[in-house]
Amino acid sequence: MRKVTIRITDRQYERLEMLVKAGEFPSVSEAIRTAIREFVDSNREIIEKVENLQLYS
Repeated sequence: MRKVTIRITDRQYERLEMLVKAGEFPSVSEAIRTAIREFVDSNREIIEKVENLQLYS
């Protein structure tokens, strides 16, 4: 697993903390990981196209 450093606004972090406090996620890190998984899943077609192009390069 890789470690990535990001910068977000105070308001974005506060909103993530609100989700944790509401019991939606066990931690801010898990909320961010979930958001990234959903983003990657929603762009699956693009990722598959790139993977296929790399197979034939």
